[in-house]
Amino acid sequence: MLTIGNIEISRPVIAAPMAGVSDLPYRQICRAWGAGLAVSEMVTSRPELRETRRARLRMDHTGETSPISVQIVGTDPVLLAEAAIINAARGADIIDINMGCPSKKVCNKMAGSALMGDERMVGDILEAVVSAVDVPVTLKMRTGLNRTQKNAVQIAQIAEKCGVKMLTVHGRTRACRFKGPVEYSTIADVVSAVAIPVIANGDIDSAESAVSVIQQTGAAGVMVGRAAMGQPWLFQEISGQLGSGVTVVSPSLEIKIQAMISHLRGMYEFYGLERGVILARKHAASYMKCLGVAADVRSVVNRIAHAEQQIESLERAVIRTQSRADMAA
Repeated sequence: MLTIGNIEISRPVIAAPMAGVSDLPYRQICRAWGAGLAVSEMVTSRPELRETRRARLRMDHTGETSPISVQIVGTDPVLLAEAAIINAARGADIIDINMGCPSKKVCNKMAGSALMGDERMVGDILEAVVSAVDVPVTLKMRTGLNRTQKNAVQIAQIAEKCGVKMLTVHGRTRACRFKGPVEYSTIADVVSAVAIPVIANGDIDSAESAVSVIQQTGAAGVMVGRAAMGQPWLFQEISGQLGSGVTVVSPSLEIKIQAMISHLRGMYEFYGLERGVILARKHAASYMKCLGVAADVRSVVNRIAHAEQQIESLERAVIRTQSRADMAA
């Protein structure tokens, strides 16, 4: 059990917010497969961008299971506080603040992980957002700007003092992006420095790695990002291992295919058929890769422009690949 303020999360396994990935259909499939919480794509605090079609879709929580966590991004404490109020009014049970994104597009505006270079601004933002809403506020961050400027512990202590209820630490610096070893020792330092729950993030791609990271860091839970794309059942496997220590058997191929199809149909419904097929391609490619489909076959399937053909070809590619693997065994 994980407690975030007054909210209890049944499983300490969280689906990470990922731009262009963590939309409503993705969050729903992750929750269905055992994620205790699934954080939304980052929502901008800039007023002129709030009413774009993309922004509205990111704030759509129709049918989403509570608790709902929405991540906001920006640089201005007042605008971030406004964004928090708006998203709480639209259904967010938790507001998460992005200080972890390393992308140039975000950091060039001094948002995301770039904010870690200005601890005074960090405090101003956290105080403004926490005081603006009645729901718990959480913070996602990195270990620092680069290998010589690591201040995760200091940021964590500022966050706790400001009333933040949970921290997620991606164990790399902004400069490292997603490459290189994860600093689990730094995450452990953060855990030791604060009393609020700390979630470990970075290179957690199996139930075994999740257990190992918890043992190394003492974290209250784990956050899983890219590794869950194409295999949402990973959340179930991790939840089972962390919850009872029992190894959860991977679902059958038939059930995996059903999950895959359910995810794609959810995207068609959410975005409309034409747009849904295009946006589903990244997920279709991930499912096929995780299920062993060859790159040339994945390329062919991802050129299909019609929904039912996309599903039929995807299913056929997976079944054929598995049949060949069974024959070769």
